[in-house]
Amino acid sequence: MIGNLKFRDAGLARRIVERIHRLASGQDVIKICHVCGTHEWTITHYGIRSLLPSNVEVIAGPGCPVCITPASEIDEAIQLALNGVVIACFGDVLRVPGSSMSLLDAKAEGADVRVVYSVSDAVKMAERESNRQFAFFAIGFETTAPSTAVEIIKGPPRNISFLISHRLIPPAMKLLAEMEELSLNGFIAPGHVSTIIGLKPYRIFPEYYRIPTVIAGFEPLDVLFAIYMILRQLRMGKPRLENEYVRAVLPEGNVRAQRLMDAAFEVVDGGWRGLGRIRDSALKIRGKYEGYDSRLKYNIKVERGVDIPAGCKCHLIIVGRIRPTECPLFMKACTPQNPVGPCMVSMEGTCRIWAKNMGFSGD
Repeated sequence: MIGNLKFRDAGLARRIVERIHRLASGQDVIKICHVCGTHEWTITHYGIRSLLPSNVEVIAGPGCPVCITPASEIDEAIQLALNGVVIACFGDVLRVPGSSMSLLDAKAEGADVRVVYSVSDAVKMAERESNRQFAFFAIGFETTAPSTAVEIIKGPPRNISFLISHRLIPPAMKLLAEMEELSLNGFIAPGHVSTIIGLKPYRIFPEYYRIPTVIAGFEPLDVLFAIYMILRQLRMGKPRLENEYVRAVLPEGNVRAQRLMDAAFEVVDGGWRGLGRIRDSALKIRGKYEGYDSRLKYNIKVERGVDIPAGCKCHLIIVGRIRPTECPLFMKACTPQNPVGPCMVSMEGTCRIWAKNMGFSGD
């Protein structure tokens, strides 16, 4: 706790904010995008947007893995659950809407859906209950994919398989960089993901797209420093990749984790809720381990899902085109207690974060 206090020092924060204002003075609108639910929580919880100049805008990109999981893949998990397979998943997946229901709804109808804290918990359940069939619903970015890879490579019992919905962040950032309507001037790259993949995957953004990119930690001063570093690059006219989160992110990342992912998975195109299909953005179990692939084992068929419920604007919120308060359902029909769209479900969802941290009634 004491070690974190220096990252919340009010005096230092004021000095950084003063420098941010000086750098932004006389500039056109500067739009910076982060792609991390934890960054959005820090920004919203600590009121960082209120400290920034009026011409500096920080928008939330697709940084919530639960929020961007396509409805069709939620439907696949529901299909398995309703057909007698025990679904093991993380808690924030339970209420994410599929096309017509959620896993929580399936559980209410008698399906065996269990919340676990790790993939290894699911494997242990399968070992204890060898007469049941299990499927671990593997959702997450590069941060959680290595732990799934470890269990697959170790050779778990044959009564467990893996429904893989892992996604990769840099390809989504590439899509955002190419969206003309966003006109991004800077990226704050996610610290957790970067501890795994390192710096190299982000080089394309300053080198090809000419977008300053800074990897940042999750304390208030981390975020403020990242904004300052981006503005400094813009002022100098020299976009580059910088690592603000040096206390956790190595240039090469976690090489062992990368090797595990490469051994267990191949990179394929993948659907993102609100974004469509993104090239080379998803993981699939390699042929060597295909016996553990739930989609192949059970021949799951879900042709197309309904990603966005009627009236919901999550597809625009996920890419930062609008704020949660601009959705007509926000804190009316859609609340943390009764979420309509995926962005209101997870603790990393932008709508959920705004609802919990900005004093809206009905919270």
